[in-house]
Amino acid sequence: MSVEDRAAARGMMQKGVVGQSPEQQRAGFDELFASRPLGDDVTLAESTYGGVPALDVRVDGADAAGVILYLHGGGYVVGSARTGANLAAPLSRRSGVPAVSLEYRLAPEHPFPAGIHDALAAYRELAGRRVVIAGDSAGGGLALATVLAARAEGLPMPAGVVLFSPWTDVALTGPSIDSRGDFDPLFSRPNMAESAALYLGGADPRNELASPVLADLTGLPPLLVQVGTAEVLLDDSLRLVARAAEQEVDVSLDVIAGAPHVFQYFAGYLPEADEALDHAATFIATRIRSGAAS
Repeated sequence: MSVEDRAAARGMMQKGVVGQSPEQQRAGFDELFASRPLGDDVTLAESTYGGVPALDVRVDGADAAGVILYLHGGGYVVGSARTGANLAAPLSRRSGVPAVSLEYRLAPEHPFPAGIHDALAAYRELAGRRVVIAGDSAGGGLALATVLAARAEGLPMPAGVVLFSPWTDVALTGPSIDSRGDFDPLFSRPNMAESAALYLGGADPRNELASPVLADLTGLPPLLVQVGTAEVLLDDSLRLVARAAEQEVDVSLDVIAGAPHVFQYFAGYLPEADEALDHAATFIATRIRSGAAS
């Protein structure tokens, strides 16, 4: 795909508006993402895991052992299990592994660490199976925090973790938060800072569960991280991968030049998005076959 095509994809996105209420943000996000077609082979069924509402994402033929626990993005303020199904479904279809999209609680009504408690509760129930935890954007940060919380509790580690453009630093200390602001078609420091404040509710942004890029990652399962260069969160991925490697964690990184935040949403339009989902699905299937990391 040409540079022009990637630029066209960025042109389909609109910069986030600062100052909107959570209700306004949610309405706009749902309008874009809550009713996207999933395919005739997909059925969504309401369920609960660890007492947390969720959707079982059932794709015809995806009946391999194990499960994908998917955590949606949305700055910890917007999004839902239904919007998470937009990426959980293609991952399930391509990997053959069933998926669960979690309806974790959102800020500011339920600030940090409520979402982590929900994801950990769901994981605790699923941990008897072979699990890969996956998430995009804030859901990527939440996925990593969930693994850290599971480690602290002495739970078995998941088989692997897949992170799409993860938000791993709510303290906003990465250089790209400023240097990529004009290139990123979605985000800038002001709207990321707004979401961070709503999520933290006064908590320390350097808490390792809020900003897992600052955590000790020793003993974590294999990670796959995918990110585009046209996003302010680029360094949230680059620093995470470097830290994981330094701490002897198996980690793979896909960086797509000129691609925007969570570019996997452009599957069917950008070949790089389809290739990224294929890579993630292969990683998931391989990790599920290999079983839990410990």
